Amino acid sequence: MNHAAILRADLDNKYRWYHFQWGPKSVITRPSGGLKIARPGYVQITGLAWSGGGAVRKVDVSTDGGRTWKEAKLQAPVLPKAHTRFNFDWAWNGEEAVILSRCTDDQGEVQPSIAELYKDWGIPDAKKVVRGQHYNAMQPWKVARDGSVSNAMFS
Repeated sequence: MNHAAILRADLDNKYRWYHFQWGPKSVITRPSGGLKIARPGYVQITGLAWSGGGAVRKVDVSTDGGRTWKEAKLQAPVLPKAHTRFNFDWAWNGEEAVILSRCTDDQGEVQPSIAELYKDWGIPDAKKVVRGQHYNAMQPWKVARDGSVSNAMFS
């Protein structure tokens, strides 16, 4: 089992051993760890998305831990291999929630969950971060009932 190889459908299901291209990645920057949502009601979720393989085609946001997804709005300009700002309007009901974003680029690549990324790497335990390079998995943020936001990967 080689953790550096990546199975690629676009290469006739052959493995690519060395790669330097950053896969699609997005991260919610507000609300995020250390911030606090003042009260239930309207919250604008915003963040950045990018891809080393092309331009961001879309960003989806989940407010229920990845069970359902809705498309966010992308801010222009949307350029290849550049950061793209996204926004999503959320009516927070004051209950605990896990928010995360998922980027899809114009090559059709989709940002993986932590479990999907570790499966691709051949790592059985997604609870341990064992490498940092090319780590483009989704970043979940936990919103507590008091509005405080923390890293859901470690809470």
